[in-house]
Amino acid sequence: MKNLRKYGTSPFRLAVIHGGPGAAGEMAPVAEELSVSGGVLEPLQTAVTLEGQVGEIRKVLEEYGSTPVTLIGFSWGAMLSFIFTARYPQFVKKLILIGSGPYEEKYAANITKIRINRLGGQDRKDFLHLTEALSDPSAKNLNEILCSFGKLISKADAYDPLPHEDELLECSYEIFKGVWEEANELRSRGKLLELGKELHCPVVAIHGNYDSHPFEGVREPLSRTLKDFRFILLEKCGHKPWIEREAKESFYRLLKKEV
Repeated sequence: MKNLRKYGTSPFRLAVIHGGPGAAGEMAPVAEELSVSGGVLEPLQTAVTLEGQVGEIRKVLEEYGSTPVTLIGFSWGAMLSFIFTARYPQFVKKLILIGSGPYEEKYAANITKIRINRLGGQDRKDFLHLTEALSDPSAKNLNEILCSFGKLISKADAYDPLPHEDELLECSYEIFKGVWEEANELRSRGKLLELGKELHCPVVAIHGNYDSHPFEGVREPLSRTLKDFRFILLEKCGHKPWIEREAKESFYRLLKKEV
């Protein structure tokens, strides 16, 4: 499959789901690390609708996964994995959410403000300019604009990042716009959290205390909604634990224990 990367050898009992939407490839370091002890699937979402992305994951797991799998979602991928598991619980034995976005709208209100406050000088000016550009339907090179915007977000979201390569394969504005508008509406109407009632497998959330996505927006809603939920907060850690100088080792130690 063109939209799938495999790590290690069969059976594939783990699958990692990238964020974005439209940020394919960023989970490669995590997949590689976990593949030392077993096969890992990395589906790359190409669909421009939420239902389409859910369907892509199902197709990959049906064809290649040793189901039920442990599903590991990052950022938007955590929310997508949450939605997928609610729809198709038979495919997932355990769900791990890394740096997930919040599950209620009220917790999302200050994310942009936090990022702007963390950026200074030219970065802040560029952030505001790119935000305007992404809202302009007549703007050209939207994929490039989204990539530049993503780099600034990553900078604001990191606590003390180690030197690392950008694993992103591409940025797709079409995917981002199409999927995120649906997902945002789902959250704002309370339907996202409501899906949690359909989750019966163990769910573990791992979150950095410096992540711009407030950890309370994951811990509080899911604690009162899910039957089997644990929350782990990593100190001195931003959005991507695997690039953080202070948290990388403890993150991988935790993750390997959970899978």
